[in-house]
Amino acid sequence: MDHAHEPRTHSVIDPAILYWGTPVVLITSTNEDGTSNVAPMSSVFWLGQNCMLGLGSSGKTPQNILRTRQCVLNLPDDSAFMTTAVNALACTTGTEIVPLAKKGRGYIHVKDKWQRAQITPLKSDLIEPWRVKECPVQMECELVAKHDMFGNEPGRLGACIGLEVVVRRVHIRDELRLEGYAARIDPDKWRPMIMSFQQLYGLRHEKLAQSVLGKIDEEMYR
Repeated sequence: MDHAHEPRTHSVIDPAILYWGTPVVLITSTNEDGTSNVAPMSSVFWLGQNCMLGLGSSGKTPQNILRTRQCVLNLPDDSAFMTTAVNALACTTGTEIVPLAKKGRGYIHVKDKWQRAQITPLKSDLIEPWRVKECPVQMECELVAKHDMFGNEPGRLGACIGLEVVVRRVHIRDELRLEGYAARIDPDKWRPMIMSFQQLYGLRHEKLAQSVLGKIDEEMYR
């Protein structure tokens, strides 16, 4: 079949970021002084009981996880409260000396992110990092492996890392459980928060709110 004269439907572009849409996660980890850090991220996927986390290596969260080998993955829903909390944590870092790349994007150091986001800590069952009470899903995890990324770019190996963690315990809000089953989630009731090209969405058509992270020029990620 000759397609030479068909209307053009695609263009070649070179976007600075490729965040096509993944769940937002609030990762909690333990600082050197025993306090708990909380940070939003969305480069994440699950396979079986394991999860891959994509993180910039200069942040407090990966430093804590590599040191303690523990973290909690707290999943916010698309409620107005959680949207406000995630936006409050965007552009903050637990690292006292803000990395240059983050400073250029407007990040600031915040020691007590729990107070800033108005969220509540809960003790975990098996590990040290706290859970976020307001998140409907909380997963206690342990580190399995680390993978240095960007090896294809000269001088950038390890600038970002992939951390494989295994989920040791899942806490879920009771109303999200599928009726008639001991250990299943009702997908009709679970409404995750989704990050798509720095904007916050739920499982509906419109934005949840104007994203704080979305104010950063995408070209700054090159």
